[in-house]
Amino acid sequence: MSHPTPNLKDRFEKSGFIIVPSGLNIEQLDELREASQKVTDLAREGKWPHIRTLPRQFPPWPSDPSSGIWGVQQLMNPSLPGHELFTKTYFSETIVSTVRELLGGCSEEALVMELYNLLVRPDHDFELRWHRDDIPPTATPEEQMERLSKPSYHAQWNFCLYDDASLIVVPESHSRALTLAESQADPFEPNMPSQLVVKLEAGDMVFYNNNILHRGIYKHDVERLTLHGSIGHVDGGSLRARNVLQHGRDWIAGVDFSQVENVGRARGMRDRLLELGAKHKETGFSHDD
Repeated sequence: MSHPTPNLKDRFEKSGFIIVPSGLNIEQLDELREASQKVTDLAREGKWPHIRTLPRQFPPWPSDPSSGIWGVQQLMNPSLPGHELFTKTYFSETIVSTVRELLGGCSEEALVMELYNLLVRPDHDFELRWHRDDIPPTATPEEQMERLSKPSYHAQWNFCLYDDASLIVVPESHSRALTLAESQADPFEPNMPSQLVVKLEAGDMVFYNNNILHRGIYKHDVERLTLHGSIGHVDGGSLRARNVLQHGRDWIAGVDFSQVENVGRARGMRDRLLELGAKHKETGFSHDD
């Protein structure tokens, strides 16, 4: 994997998202595609219970895939076939160094392991409503700014293994309260003012602030295998605990680092997540849909 390009942080803070090439060659992409397709098949067959099921947008999701799925959870869970490759990718130098830059050049000792999931082609067309990941739609402008005025303490990304135009964002909306038009818009408004479709080529990664106003549109007849991850900062504390731990925690201690290049760094990141979980045993959920 290649290293990040200059000026990422300034561009990221202004717009709320940034596109970074992964630097993977076609053989490496094919290896990830094969592993991702295998776990997707397991999930559709009901052989992996940690899934995102239709039509629910946020956790908790039921484990029955009969109504269709749109994601596979817990890619680093040691019970999942192929977890070693996913774990290696999550802790890759390109991803970690990009996150460090976006977090202001923080030390490796400040990084916290968070989420790594897979977003897949749904069994039927599916759309996410306009949302911010950790701010409910009922929040007042004052409540929004109270949350947005705090550092985000994380970086989140989509790493697409096929061309992907599923993510739609409103640039710069991560640093302000919603406008009247945004707050009164239909949850599935197809033409939100200033919206931008993020067009990615296979191998691209888009890093985005999870409190940017965004949604997703997924087609059942367009192949999709997109790795969806986040890395946090140790100062995030309770601000990140619910967002991360609502996705499940029982498997975290068993993460397999056998294919990870920098094992010491990875273990430290995992251990800081375990410490976060020990302090926040009951986190609840960010949304109810």
